[in-house]
Amino acid sequence: MCGIAGIVDLTDRREPDRALLERMNQSQFHRGPDEGGYHLEAGVGLAHRRLSIIDLSAGQQPMHSADGERVVVFNGEIYNFIEVRKKLQALGQQFRTHSDTEVILAGWAVWGEQCVDHFRGMFAFALWDRPRQTLFLARDRLGVKPLYYALIDGWLLFGSELKVLLCDPRLSRRLDPTAIEEYFALGYVPDPKCILSSVQKLPAGHTLCLQRGQGVPASREYWDIPFTPLPQASEAELAEELIERLREAVTIRMIAEVPLGAFLSGGVDSSAVVAMMAQAQQEPVNTCSIGFDVAAFDESSYALQVAERYHTQHHVKRVDPNDFDLIDRLAALYDEPFADSSALPTYRVCQLARERVTVALSGDGGDENFAGYRRYRWHMNEERLRGLLPRTIRRPLFGTLGRLYPKLDWAPRYLRAQSTFQALARDPIEGYFHNFSILVDAQRDQLYSDAFKRQLQGYRAVELFRHHAERAPTEDPLARVQYIDMKTYLVGDILTKVDRASMAHALEVREPLLDHPLIEWASGLPADFKLRGQQGKYLLKRALEPHLSNEILYRDKMGFAVPLANWFRGPLKERLRRSLLEGVLADSGLFNGDSITQLVEQHQSGRRDHSAALWSLLMFESSLRHLGVQ
Repeated sequence: MCGIAGIVDLTDRREPDRALLERMNQSQFHRGPDEGGYHLEAGVGLAHRRLSIIDLSAGQQPMHSADGERVVVFNGEIYNFIEVRKKLQALGQQFRTHSDTEVILAGWAVWGEQCVDHFRGMFAFALWDRPRQTLFLARDRLGVKPLYYALIDGWLLFGSELKVLLCDPRLSRRLDPTAIEEYFALGYVPDPKCILSSVQKLPAGHTLCLQRGQGVPASREYWDIPFTPLPQASEAELAEELIERLREAVTIRMIAEVPLGAFLSGGVDSSAVVAMMAQAQQEPVNTCSIGFDVAAFDESSYALQVAERYHTQHHVKRVDPNDFDLIDRLAALYDEPFADSSALPTYRVCQLARERVTVALSGDGGDENFAGYRRYRWHMNEERLRGLLPRTIRRPLFGTLGRLYPKLDWAPRYLRAQSTFQALARDPIEGYFHNFSILVDAQRDQLYSDAFKRQLQGYRAVELFRHHAERAPTEDPLARVQYIDMKTYLVGDILTKVDRASMAHALEVREPLLDHPLIEWASGLPADFKLRGQQGKYLLKRALEPHLSNEILYRDKMGFAVPLANWFRGPLKERLRRSLLEGVLADSGLFNGDSITQLVEQHQSGRRDHSAALWSLLMFESSLRHLGVQ
């Protein structure tokens, strides 16, 4: 895991600004503290920060081809590089190192843009081909590794984080209104947008091939989740195959020349990964987890159960529920506004892991892959109700009930009938979006100023969900929302959170449950093997019964929660008022000040719980200050 950066003249062969390139590379020092390197030639500047994992002595970057005509900078890991290397050797390629980086250079020489089809792993890389005057950018299938880019005065700038591009004072700080709308609906800025209109993210599973003198073309999608139905098989056969695929996905990610461990929350996914790791190696697995003093947030006892069963070297760090000292750090870490409050404990668990290991395996992706989120159950229950009435009756009936029924912020989700009625009045995609939104349509409409609404020109964030739903290669209602989540929430929230939190501590995180062959296979499972009745991850849990206790497999799901509601009524009360009612947020012209005041007053009086909305506003304000937006 590393950081990459570059400046490439797409119009001519102007001399690249070395000082700028060095500032860009230094801004991401945290991503690769072991080594740094540069390549400069007419019209091209490439930079790299290295966290050494494989071939420690000979994997330095930028890495050149043997003839010196091609050079690459690479962030990530190619897990099947030994296999690909053998294929390339059979085709006449020769190698000077044992690194996966050199496999990219050789793959490009033989397969060109199709080289990415052969790579299994997490990656973002930039390759300059001098004879062809071509820059090739690529990002892994699921978007584990980030890649930002912008065009400034004929120069293409790229980097692993937005802060890399911010080093160029010429970069416009103008905000993208549609990105703001999506942020306040979802809590993050989804690909390919960036909070700045001048910057884009290369989408997951895409490449971008740029040739000097020919401008910036559209990116090319080289992979998508297929959702191709599997051949008919029994439950026992599918469970056996699932374990073998999971075991192989874990094992292939255990190759490292540095200390290796795993996150262990005590949930199904992380516990499954630890079980497979323990069965694959002789020495005890290094595991780590975060504990909370508040029982409602604490899963450490379940993590300990798994650790004891598999005799891991287990480490627990107890986090004060009022661990809000990191708030100011988050804006600098994420650059863009990011409202997932679990970023705070995620930062702490990465900090703990890095004390003992350099590489950690995680259970990320299991919920999206096998339908583990509660919202999938709610969606399918609502779908069944929608099927009972035609839309012409459903919309006015449930729309009216949604307006009349009291809003019960304090109640469990299944008792919040107002939200359910509002979702039932909508079509399936709009309903799923409504249930998912931090601020629903009506709340965002109240929040925005009239001037900002005019900037939006009628755009609504639900259009993003509709776009992905229309592209989904399936008509199955469960698979369609899984597809939407994998294109939005997984990339923009989960993987962004883990990348920034881990890289802040120079820790590499690997996600076996996001192994693309496993995802391709799992996408073809019948819906009933993912969600059966009210039981999510049905097949995964059945397959894991010989490996984990029923208490681990079938308990209610918990998350990395933090007590935001209490913070905003207690220790952060005054800070919240200062940040939201004064200064850069109030002066931005984007918001209705009376609406924000109402949110603050209702929450701090205890009449309503607006903690998610207030946290989103607080993180947005921090980001505005960090970005220097006037």
